[in-house]
Amino acid sequence: MLTRLGLVLLWLLRLLPLALLAAIGNGLGVLLYALGRERRRVCLINLERCMPDLSAAEREALARRHFKAFARTFLERAILWWSSPARIRRLVRIEGMEHFEAVRGGPLILLAPHFVGLDMGGARVMLEFDIVSIYSRQKNKVFDAVLYAGRMRFGRVTLLSRQDGVRPAMRAMQAGRPFYYLPDMDYGARDAIFVPFFGVSTATITGVSRMARLAGARVLPCVTQMLPGGEGYVVRFHPAWDDYPGASVEDDTRRMNAFIEEQVRQMPEQYLWVHKRFKTRPPGEASWY
Repeated sequence: MLTRLGLVLLWLLRLLPLALLAAIGNGLGVLLYALGRERRRVCLINLERCMPDLSAAEREALARRHFKAFARTFLERAILWWSSPARIRRLVRIEGMEHFEAVRGGPLILLAPHFVGLDMGGARVMLEFDIVSIYSRQKNKVFDAVLYAGRMRFGRVTLLSRQDGVRPAMRAMQAGRPFYYLPDMDYGARDAIFVPFFGVSTATITGVSRMARLAGARVLPCVTQMLPGGEGYVVRFHPAWDDYPGASVEDDTRRMNAFIEEQVRQMPEQYLWVHKRFKTRPPGEASWY
């Protein structure tokens, strides 16, 4: 019942101007930081390990900004799920389309790191192109159904669960459909290797390298940034990576993490620090969380 009531509230919030919705999201973020003890702890541990050059007060201030950004993007999903395509096009602009056009048509991986605006960027891309992507099923069946329907609203979209494996995505890429790929979360030791991320040995899945090799795909980074207040979002296509895949899967995976780290440093409050990114540790190392 609470889930349904929450979704009704979200449905109503879509009617608000983005600037007002953003202000409400910022307020919710303040509340979540105060009440969300476990996720606050995870966020602060991640920041301490990745940004030891910051003081404790600076990391706490960054964590508070992250909770505001996270809460904002949660509420603003109402726009994605129930507002018109015209409104989404107004609120989410695309930059770097020339980089996409340069590799369009062949097998293509859109590398989409876990910034808070990820779903906004995905929806905007779906309005322009027929894509394939992977999603994680939610434990709450009502919320999962709404989330799935929201992501299927536009274009000829194929959403695969992680249990489906990579073969359907490979077939879609071979047919010329870009693969919107989110490879920077800790999914356990399976199909992962330990490579540096912010100087930390981090379990990182090797799917980008392996799929690029098998499909002959280009890798085009696609990063979404949340803008202040009512300014909306911007999806940036970066130049496709040259000399990729490289000498080894490990080199490729290191390159991916280095790129994501560079992007995080430009907008650190927008990376998904509440995720247990370092849950899987090398053998013999104690859990951080």
